Amino acid sequence: MSKTQQTPVSVLLSLMSEYQLNPYSLAKKLGLSSTSIRQVIVGKSGVTASTALRLSKFFGQPPAFWLDLQVQADLQAAAKNTELQQVLKGIAKASKPTSPARTKSNPDKKPTLSDKRKKAAKAPGSKASLKKATVKKPAVKEPEEKTISIE
Repeated sequence: MSKTQQTPVSVLLSLMSEYQLNPYSLAKKLGLSSTSIRQVIVGKSGVTASTALRLSKFFGQPPAFWLDLQVQADLQAAAKNTELQQVLKGIAKASKPTSPARTKSNPDKKPTLSDKRKKAAKAPGSKASLKKATVKKPAVKEPEEKTISIE
């Protein structure tokens, strides 16, 4: 048994039928032009974020429901595009470059931003070095008790 792929168009048409709406009446209720609803229905335009918000408010699904349907439909259409498939075949997976560690024996390696920050933090007088410094307060000497004799 094959699973039928729901599309924004199929779901929208189903809901319009269930609620007995035509493109004009739905567009009016959503504050859109009937042309924009018709273009979604015939597949000339997709469900935008704005339209998804309106449909979700009207029919009660979250906006992500409509956008996910649109993304799946877009990916499915792109997967069928033969020109794109040829381009994808020529794209190699990215690999991270390996760079030697910065050592005294490799002074040509440019310092990264994090290297510069670490060096600045160690510099005398920097905020980071001042935070690390501990200031010892001199011990406070308690005053000696004096005995006063009253005669």
